[in-house]
Amino acid sequence: MKLRALAASAVAVLLLAAGCGGSEPETTTNAEGKQLDKVTLTLNWYPYGEHAPFYYGKAQGIYEEHGIDLQIRAGQGSQKTVQATAAGQTDFGWADTPALMAGVGQGLDVKSIGVFLQTTPAAAQFFSEQNISSPQDLKGKTIASTAGDALSKTFPAFLRANGMAEGDVELRNTDAAGKMAAVMSGQTDALLGYATDQGPTMQEKAGKEVSYLRFADYGLNFYSNGLLTSQRNITENRDLVQRMVTATSAAWSAAQEDQDAAVAAMEGASEQLPSAEVVSEQFAATLELLHTEATTGERPGVNTEQDWQETIQIFADAGVIESAEDPGTYWESGLAPKE
Repeated sequence: MKLRALAASAVAVLLLAAGCGGSEPETTTNAEGKQLDKVTLTLNWYPYGEHAPFYYGKAQGIYEEHGIDLQIRAGQGSQKTVQATAAGQTDFGWADTPALMAGVGQGLDVKSIGVFLQTTPAAAQFFSEQNISSPQDLKGKTIASTAGDALSKTFPAFLRANGMAEGDVELRNTDAAGKMAAVMSGQTDALLGYATDQGPTMQEKAGKEVSYLRFADYGLNFYSNGLLTSQRNITENRDLVQRMVTATSAAWSAAQEDQDAAVAAMEGASEQLPSAEVVSEQFAATLELLHTEATTGERPGVNTEQDWQETIQIFADAGVIESAEDPGTYWESGLAPKE
C-alpha cells in the first residue's frame, strides 16, 4: 500500500509539473522569422460574441506585433477557468470577477490583470410578451438560476435596491446550460444570465423578442469579465504579461472600430458558435460594457481602485467572498495597458 501511495504521489507531482511548465514560455517563429512567445488563453465559456476581439486580434496580427503566438481555448465556466489558470494549465484566463475573487479567497494563486467588462451584463431575461417592464413586475414570477453562482448571490441585492424582498420571486435551480430551455419551454418565466449571451441566442431559437432587466440599469453595477493570470506568471514573466495586457487592449480597440470584421474573424471558432447575426448582436451589446464613469475615454482594460473597491464591497455583502480585502489582493494594478 505504501509503494502504491508513493507511486500515486509521484504521478501527481509529474502532472503538476507538466501543467505548470517551466519559468520560460515556449517560443515559435512566424512567417517573417520573428520569434514569438507561445501563449494559451482559456475563455470563460464556449466562444460567443463577447470573445470576438481575441479572434480578431489574432487574425489581424495584433498579438504577433507584441511577440505573442496566441492559442485560444474554449472554457467551461469562469470558476474552472480560474482554477486552470491558478494551476498553470493555461497561461491566461478570461473569467468573471466574482469567480476570480472567490478563487483568491480559497487560496488560489491567481490575479486580475485588467477587467474589460466594467459594467455588468447580469440581467433577468424573458420574452417580451411577459409584459415585464420593471423589477416590481417580477413579483410572483419563477426565474431559472444556478445555485451558488454570482448571479444568484447578487440577485437579492438587486431586489433590495428596488424595494423588493427575496420572497417576492421564486428562483428555480437549473444548471447553466438548461436555463434557456427552461424559459423557452415555459417552465420558468425568466432566467438570470448575461444580456450579452443567452438573450440573443434565445430570441433566435424561439423566434420571439427577448427583453431584459439589467442589474446595472437598476442600481447594481459591478465588475464582470477580464484577463487573469497566476502570480507566478506575473513574477517570472512580467514582460510577457504586460505585452498580453497591452495587445488585448489594442485588439479590443481595433475590434470596436471594425465590428463586422471582428465578428467574421470568429467563423469556425467552435461547433457551438451561434449564427453570425447572434454573434454580431452579442458583440455590439458587449461593447457597451467597457467602461464606468471613472474610465470613460481610457483604453479598454484600464481599471481604477475605486471601481475595484465598490465591486469588492458588493460581493462581500452578497457573500461571494468572506471579507472585503484590499484591491491589491485581487488585482495587479501595475500592468495597465500601454500606448
